[in-house]
Amino acid sequence: MDTDRLPGCYRHPDRDTGITCTRCERPICPECMISASVGFQCPECVRGGSGTGHRPTANAARTIAGGVVAEDPQLVTKILIGINVAVFFAGLLAPGLVVQLGLLGRYVEYFGGPVQGVSTGEYYRLLTSVFLHVEWWHIISNMIALWVIGGPLEAALGRTRYLAVYLLSGLGASALVYLLSAPNAPTVGASGAIFGLLGATVVLARRLRYEMRPVIIMVVLMLVLTFVPFGGAVRVSWQAHVGGLITGALVGLGVLTPTAAKHRALVQWGTCAVVFLLAAALIMLRTAELT
Repeated sequence: MDTDRLPGCYRHPDRDTGITCTRCERPICPECMISASVGFQCPECVRGGSGTGHRPTANAARTIAGGVVAEDPQLVTKILIGINVAVFFAGLLAPGLVVQLGLLGRYVEYFGGPVQGVSTGEYYRLLTSVFLHVEWWHIISNMIALWVIGGPLEAALGRTRYLAVYLLSGLGASALVYLLSAPNAPTVGASGAIFGLLGATVVLARRLRYEMRPVIIMVVLMLVLTFVPFGGAVRVSWQAHVGGLITGALVGLGVLTPTAAKHRALVQWGTCAVVFLLAAALIMLRTAELT
């Protein structure tokens, strides 16, 4: 028997850890540990509260990013999957939905028809396109990736911060597509937002001092699948993937940077605002170019 081996987390016995709860002293892994005023605590001890009479959220269990630990830590991911699937079936019933809501910079549906697209003021396309899919393999593969990558990230960040990463990543992905793609080339799919979740996961793994090789391998593999064509018939938007990855990493840095509690909200939401403004600047630049 290896006496030098670290104890396993009390909730995940297969995960060795050298961290213990400052209250009950049970071993806890990085996924279970919750920042406290001194050290880290386990979810059960934090849920017990301090009995100070403060408002309920004051004693609520907190994620490493400062979000409240929810009873269902993957609820937002489930809702996002539900929305994507619902929109997919709506698109099957109304094929014109993709043309009406997909990401198109500037196009004319028929000769002599009205000019449409983001450059004409239809900026909603930058986000609605993130929830559109046109093929079964497309929706299935993206939703599996969203569940695998998004679920653990939501549990680590908390619902609000996780949703901010997802939506801003989708916007950043669409902004780069709009900037660099042909204006009449339609682009749809959640992969840009999912790449953003992957970028934030890299930051999270670094913050928790996880072994980085598996995460880096995943990023490299997904980028290879982005740039290396397989079969030739499937068009993958590298602009969306790269734009989402960069945006997610930037938002993740702001959300996960260790900061004093009293300044945390300012740093986190300030970062989100800056990233939004950067995406908006790219969008305005492209709009001016097309008009």
